[in-house]
Amino acid sequence: MTPVFNEKSAIIRTERGLTIAGTRITIYDVMDHLLAGWTPQLIRNWLPLTEEQLDAALAYINANRTEVEAEYQTVLKETQELRKYWEEKNRDRIAQIAKMPPKPGQEEIYAKLLAWKAKLGFICDRF
Repeated sequence: MTPVFNEKSAIIRTERGLTIAGTRITIYDVMDHLLAGWTPQLIRNWLPLTEEQLDAALAYINANRTEVEAEYQTVLKETQELRKYWEEKNRDRIAQIAKMPPKPGQEEIYAKLLAWKAKLGFICDRF
C-alpha cells in the first residue's frame, strides 16, 4: 500500500485503487454517491465511514478532481466490460435455470410470485 495524499494519509492506493485507509471502500464508491446527488450525511449513513474518513475522501477528491475523475471513468469502463463479459458467459446458464420447474412443494409460492410480478407489470413466466 502506497500513501497517496500526505504522510498520514487517509487515502491509499491498493489493488482496488484509491481506497480510504482502514476500509475496503474506494474513492470511486464515494464518487458514485456524489454523482447521484447524495449529501455527505447520506453517504456517511450508507457507507460505514467516520466523519473524518469521509471528510478526507471528499478533500482528496476536491484536491485531485481531474485525476480522480479520469480514473473514475476508467473504473466505470472496466466495470461495464466485466459485467458484459459475465452476462454473456452466463446467459445460457441463466436461461436453463429460468426453464426449470419449481421445486416440489413450492408450486404455491411460485404461483404467488408470478401473480405479484404480473400485478407489478413484470412480463415473464419465470422468476
